[in-house]
Amino acid sequence: MSRVKGGVAANKKRKNVLAKAKGFRFGRSTKFKQAKEAIAHAGVHAFRDRKRKKREFRGLWNIKIGAGLLKFEFSYSKFIGALKANNVEINRKMLAELAEEFPETFARIVEKVK
Repeated sequence: MSRVKGGVAANKKRKNVLAKAKGFRFGRSTKFKQAKEAIAHAGVHAFRDRKRKKREFRGLWNIKIGAGLLKFEFSYSKFIGALKANNVEINRKMLAELAEEFPETFARIVEKVK
């Protein structure tokens, strides 16, 4: 059986890995072995932080809603409980945006559930 040389496939693989490592510092952007390891670690961080991003935004929305409720002397937890009791189905992201950018609309929602 004749010998098969993998030059084309190996070059393509190396080129793709180094393209993904573009912008990395030092040997991690130019050396295949280091680039491969750097990309693996970057993937782990990317996966973890996609989950973390959702968590952080929900926390930020809670803070914005709580800040909007200060002038009504209404706690965040009581407000969310009142929303559920009155079957007001509006998510925290929208509530946070209303509290920050449209306080008069947010005030109407608060008065409705009080």
